[in-house]
Amino acid sequence: MHELSIALGIVDIAEKETKKAKKHKVDLIELEIGTLAGIEFDSLDFVWPSAVKNTVLENAVKKVNIIQGEAKCGDCNTIFKLNNIYDSCPNCNSFLKGIIKGKELLVKSLEVS
Repeated sequence: MHELSIALGIVDIAEKETKKAKKHKVDLIELEIGTLAGIEFDSLDFVWPSAVKNTVLENAVKKVNIIQGEAKCGDCNTIFKLNNIYDSCPNCNSFLKGIIKGKELLVKSLEVS
């Protein structure tokens, strides 16, 4: 379950940024996570309380913006939604594609106090 290490990494980022801002806690953390990032959202929600206990994120509201996967076909240039990294182009059935979005995993913003 790598979601725990991801959650702990998010805690580390939040603690460093809170310290830089000379604040003591985070009121809101906003994350952007792509559907192709390899994150199980239910698993992240499960480990979150343990990961943030006794940290600046303990009482923070967590907002997750889910970014839908999207790709551009390398053969016909069709832009299409991508639910799985191995999906083919719906227009020409080619597997040659470039991922446009959906692999994001980032802390978008923190509200500190």
